[in-house]
Amino acid sequence: MSKHGPTGRTITYTGGEWKDGEVPLLSPFDDGVWLGHTVFDGARSFDGCAPDLDRHCERSIRSAHILGMEPTITGPEIEALARQGIAKFGREEVLYICPLFYVRNSFMGPAEESTQFVLSIREAPFPEVSGFSACLTRYRRPSRDSAPTDAKASGLYPNVTRSVRAANEKGFDTAVMLDPNGNVAEFSYTNLFMVKDDVVHTPAINGTFLNGITRQRTIQVLRDAGFTVEERQIDFDELLEADELFSTANHTKIMPCTRIEDRNLNTGPISTRARELYFDWAKTQSV
Repeated sequence: MSKHGPTGRTITYTGGEWKDGEVPLLSPFDDGVWLGHTVFDGARSFDGCAPDLDRHCERSIRSAHILGMEPTITGPEIEALARQGIAKFGREEVLYICPLFYVRNSFMGPAEESTQFVLSIREAPFPEVSGFSACLTRYRRPSRDSAPTDAKASGLYPNVTRSVRAANEKGFDTAVMLDPNGNVAEFSYTNLFMVKDDVVHTPAINGTFLNGITRQRTIQVLRDAGFTVEERQIDFDELLEADELFSTANHTKIMPCTRIEDRNLNTGPISTRARELYFDWAKTQSV
């Protein structure tokens, strides 16, 4: 799986002003470090557009509320700040936009005065569309009653990381993670799509993994173009018989899976078309 590549200039909004670079924020006993009360989101800006920026900003607020935080900023206010920050870069720059909430000085009890907000924007080119490999992992996504799975919470990512590490040790880029019931949930940190007989399939949202914003948009542009997309329960063995596999995520957008276990796959026409359709739509969303 393509990971975050080289990055360039970063700017950070904190304490009511923009600052150059990455700004130190936390102390060891802040809840955001010590107890994991941190949530974030990620959006993109490129070629003068910022697709679904409003939805990413709103989701950061929802994630904060799920972890008991009390943001003093709204989604539209975050979006306005993000657009202000984007304007500080050249129109041609490819950017990663990260609104983040964390808790300070509050043991097991986030409150309005302890909920902090920071917005970082950095230059981050899209990874090369070269395909990735994946294998099954024994690590599973948690259920909604055992973890805050509806939030983009930083505390969920150690489980993601160990699934990636286990896959890397076997010679693969990433893993396919199952849900608690043994059905396919997603790739380690991206949503999963499968193509069989010209029909696109993706795991139905069941509370164990995020309904990604890029996932939702990809489903929409495919359906608008006349493709059949089915959201349903998927068994891992079905992936081994797929005509195509691909992932969706904010950072990489749409990427083909070119190897599943010991089976090689081509970059197929539907995943290629999905990527084209997504970027055609995205370029209508000007900053």
